[in-house]
Amino acid sequence: MKSNNPLIHFSIEWPRTVVAIMVVVTILLGLMMVKVKVDTDPENMLSEDEPVRLFHNEVKKVFDLQDVVVLGVVNETDPDGVFNPETLKRVYELTEFAKTLVDAEHPHKRVVAHNIIAPGTVDAIEQAGLGQVRFEWLMKEPPETREEARRIRDLAMGNPLLKGTMVSEDGKALAIYLPITEKDFAYQVRERLLEKIEGFTGDDHFHITGLPVAEDTFGVEMFIQMAVSAPLAMVAIFVLMWIFFRNIRLIVSPMVVAMASVICTMGLLIGTGNTVHIMSSMIPIFLMPIAVVDSIHILSEFFDLYRKNRDRKKTLEQVMNHLFSPMLYTSLTSAAGFASLALTPIPPVRVFGLFVAFGILLAWFLTIVFVPAYVSLMKEEALENFGGGMSSGGQGSGSFISRHLRWLGRFTYARSKVLVAAGLVVLAVSGYGISLIQINDNPVKWFEEDHEIRVADRVLNEHFGGTYEAYLVLDNAAKPLSPAEAASEVKKEVRSILPAEAPMLAEADALVDEALANAGGSTDSFFEQLSEKWDAAADSAPDETYDYWMDGMDEMGKVRNRDQIFKLPDVLNYVAKLEDHLASHGVVGKSNSVVDVVKKVHQELFEGDKERYSVPDSVNGVAQTLISFQNSHKPDDLWHLVTPDYKRANVWVQLKNGDNKDMESTVAAAARFFEQNPPPVPLERHWAGLTYLNVVWQDNMVTGMLESFLSSFLVVLGMMVLLFRSFFWGLLAMVPLTGTIAMIYGLIGYIGKDYDMPVAVLSSLTLGLAVDFAIHFLERSREAYKKAGSWKAASEIMFEEPARAITRNVIVIAVGFTPLLLAPLVPYQTVGVFLASIMAISGAATMFVLPAVITMFEPLLFRTKKANKPGAEMAGQSG
Repeated sequence: MKSNNPLIHFSIEWPRTVVAIMVVVTILLGLMMVKVKVDTDPENMLSEDEPVRLFHNEVKKVFDLQDVVVLGVVNETDPDGVFNPETLKRVYELTEFAKTLVDAEHPHKRVVAHNIIAPGTVDAIEQAGLGQVRFEWLMKEPPETREEARRIRDLAMGNPLLKGTMVSEDGKALAIYLPITEKDFAYQVRERLLEKIEGFTGDDHFHITGLPVAEDTFGVEMFIQMAVSAPLAMVAIFVLMWIFFRNIRLIVSPMVVAMASVICTMGLLIGTGNTVHIMSSMIPIFLMPIAVVDSIHILSEFFDLYRKNRDRKKTLEQVMNHLFSPMLYTSLTSAAGFASLALTPIPPVRVFGLFVAFGILLAWFLTIVFVPAYVSLMKEEALENFGGGMSSGGQGSGSFISRHLRWLGRFTYARSKVLVAAGLVVLAVSGYGISLIQINDNPVKWFEEDHEIRVADRVLNEHFGGTYEAYLVLDNAAKPLSPAEAASEVKKEVRSILPAEAPMLAEADALVDEALANAGGSTDSFFEQLSEKWDAAADSAPDETYDYWMDGMDEMGKVRNRDQIFKLPDVLNYVAKLEDHLASHGVVGKSNSVVDVVKKVHQELFEGDKERYSVPDSVNGVAQTLISFQNSHKPDDLWHLVTPDYKRANVWVQLKNGDNKDMESTVAAAARFFEQNPPPVPLERHWAGLTYLNVVWQDNMVTGMLESFLSSFLVVLGMMVLLFRSFFWGLLAMVPLTGTIAMIYGLIGYIGKDYDMPVAVLSSLTLGLAVDFAIHFLERSREAYKKAGSWKAASEIMFEEPARAITRNVIVIAVGFTPLLLAPLVPYQTVGVFLASIMAISGAATMFVLPAVITMFEPLLFRTKKANKPGAEMAGQSG
């Protein structure tokens, strides 16, 4: 039977030309991969113009914040913990070493030395007599004696800004916070610190963690795994195919198709300027199973037919004519599933979906042109024993697989109602499992539990308030006062504290009116003039009214500083209550704000009296604490927590866990506090920080994946209806897909696996592979029915070669990707486990449920028409 398809005919007649073109194109696209750039920053999961990302970057700029590498030192053996001379000497040495860290090739990537938080870079805040505060370096140089080390401990423990952040409450651990200019410098910082630490001896244990470290380290290891896991999976697939077909030369062809598809796809992705992100690094893993599926169908049918006619060319033409349409539709549906990811709001996911879709269509094209060309180029003697001697092996009519498939065919026909009922029960049970799914992710958990980064994360979060950072930014939402409004407020506040008959009231009103008249429309000018006049009036006032003038000055200060809300005692006390509320929530281990600075300095101004660890009662008292802090060695540290105009404040929140669900619960806890405790002044609140950004992109991913899946589901259903020219057959083709999706995600819910990044994209892979099996099964079923005239007879045909082809595919892909379980990165393990599960479940759904449904609805699905009627169609045409 000569092929009527020009592509197939060309590949069989001109095989060397086909191979040459494919090799040249693969090499050219493969060469583009030298320009590879790796980007594992989850922040790039959000569009550059995403509001929350813009705000995050604004917050970093306004408060001079950087992403941080956390270096922890733990000493459980020394009676003084880390506060012994030897340990503190190493801490000092590491701090000085960290200040020098810079990327030689990219000098803009460096550790920001002036923002390091370490014993040698922060001040001890001490009282220096009533009304005075002294700022000294906490550890100007390493201590020589244990007494000096203990004094450092006591000073650090007495500072709420350091306790729980830089030093653990039990004194067993100490953390150095190393801000970096670029997140992708974190891995290099970690490696160079580890090299330095290798030279240390003693009982100290060093740990390095932080989200930038986890993300950048994942990028390095991801790149390695991309080069290791994919080839291992290829080897496993190759071995399994050899077990099935026992002809190495022949099974090389699907391997070549898969490799060429991956190389061309990745080369095109990189060559077009796209970075290799977390998602796109998995393209080879997702693409390979789909790339070899069609080849296995071809080899399976070629295997069975060649044993009968021993005519290579004739067999190829028969096989390709037979499989062309099903392979085209399976590729189109798989591509549609992944291309639908272009609808998601996450740029790396869109790139991933579009390029996997491209790779699938490329794999289909290479399969239909290269596999026939490759087989045509093989010498006849290479096929002499092909298919021979297999009756007792894996493929012959008496093989283990064949015997059980025949039994399965009889079973599905005899027990169709039981199987359909069982399928419905499984769907219901799976539905409940889906309701248990928790949407959650954490870049640190992308590593195995015994990975150094996971260990460091565990240890340091046990000792400190938390290594995961989020920023709650509070903004003044009140409308600024006009000069007239300011004048009215000053008069009102002055009257509220003075007796109605106070002799200076009329003079005070006159001063206010005069300052307003000369303000020129400027509120700042009004207060400047009024302050000058008020000071002069107070200086010349008699003793009996002097106190009135001074009290009035305080009230005027309240009004003047009303925009500077984070000098107002009521506002600061409100923020303090907010911090206490977050701490009681359980997830937040520590928080720092301008309130902690004010309280600590206020305490030391009163000779360290613990009762004075509070917010002063007046604006002037708050201002005095802030002015005192400006005498420290690092006065600009204040601007990490509040803006110089005191209109915006940053509450630095430390979480002990970076899980999205914990960040979400913290956001919800803050929202409840604001709802139940209205602030004394109008406040706006917004979140920023890497931990919060992860929540936003994960939420976008879940929403986007759901929308893209629903849309692609409908598209694929439409394609199935078009392919089979029947709504019922199209709906039937979606049964394995629906069952597989339900069971996979139901299983995820029952086992407590988080719905994370790799799990989110598995639905697209499920759609492609599950529909693949259904298309082949149903297309072959219709053909078998045409020949047999009844489904009972047709099912016997179906559970021979067609069922063997599907079974081979299921086994090859399911088992072939188990090497991914050996990868040290959890996302790769997840893909391996669920890829095998998808294949197994979709294969089982196709082989058990589809024939059972066909048996039950045979009269509806097969509407035989008499051949003698005009326009009659062959028996078996769908209705």
